[in-house]
Amino acid sequence: MSRRANVVGLGLIGGSLSVALRERGWHVSGSDDRDEVVVTAREREIIDAVGLDADAEITFVAVPVQRGADVVNDVLAATSGIVTDVGSVKAPICAAINDPRFVGGHPMAGSERDGLDGADSNLFEGAIWVLTPDDDADDAVFTQLTAVVAELGADVVAIAPARHDEIVAVVSHVPHLTAASLMGLAADRSIEHATLLRLAAGGFRDMTRIASGRPDIWLDICAENNRAIVSTLTHLIDELIEMRDAVGTGDRDRIRDRLTRAREARANLPGRVVHPENLAEVRVPIPDRTGAAAELFTLAGELSVNIANFEVVHAAENNRGVAVVLVDQDHAELFRGGLIARGFRPSVQALS
Repeated sequence: MSRRANVVGLGLIGGSLSVALRERGWHVSGSDDRDEVVVTAREREIIDAVGLDADAEITFVAVPVQRGADVVNDVLAATSGIVTDVGSVKAPICAAINDPRFVGGHPMAGSERDGLDGADSNLFEGAIWVLTPDDDADDAVFTQLTAVVAELGADVVAIAPARHDEIVAVVSHVPHLTAASLMGLAADRSIEHATLLRLAAGGFRDMTRIASGRPDIWLDICAENNRAIVSTLTHLIDELIEMRDAVGTGDRDRIRDRLTRAREARANLPGRVVHPENLAEVRVPIPDRTGAAAELFTLAGELSVNIANFEVVHAAENNRGVAVVLVDQDHAELFRGGLIARGFRPSVQALS
């Protein structure tokens, strides 16, 4: 029998979720405020059924961030399964929802294409999918959700909602606003805008590609994550002023220092673990306290330890859960030490 899922909101992310789930054998019910979108989704076999399946195992809410909490509450009242959202701002919705069946989420994936035309079953392959459980997260719900996300090919990172919003302001929200500002600068400064764009090198095109996103989505994001975005913009402006002053005074050492620091930071961005022989298995008995499984992921995020795989098994003698976590061997001892410091009792074994 097919596993069953709901997707509420059939834009790029919702449509991609639908096709990714269907490709993996799920029966997907979908809904959207726009009737024409639902009709198109059904015609293209992006969804199997229209509406909300009350008995679905999981519901993904993929609506604009300012509507997320209301829709999640409606879905929780109408269904019996777990519920998550995909919005890029997490603190407001996680504060508004007080139900153990809900865990906030944010798949950090996208496309230059929009709506159902961009629906891609491989969109989440290799992507980071952030989950933002609170301190009272239900271990069974969290474990079930991480398993579904992993099935879609994504890597799970768990962090606190407010911390998530601070981070995405730096890595997502402000870069988008910066790209938009750079495109505005190009338009304002160019007498012949089309000629300027024809001369634009790859770096300019790469930096401004994300400026093609839909403006209405970003209006909601700027409203919901206002504090973190304004703070990050202030720091970016300070950095640009520093660079302007260094260039203006011809201070080659300062320029070189800033460029070198940026180059080294860029080179050290973490990547996925792809070779099984480089993995270590960390087995962690889950203590009898609420939110312990989610705490493992939160710690991994704090320590920049990539979790390649995660599952919870049960010891036959006491039916207690044991988390089996695969991490990069180079980070295994760091992770082990962090777990011990937080009261866990992990064991580590290399896979090779």
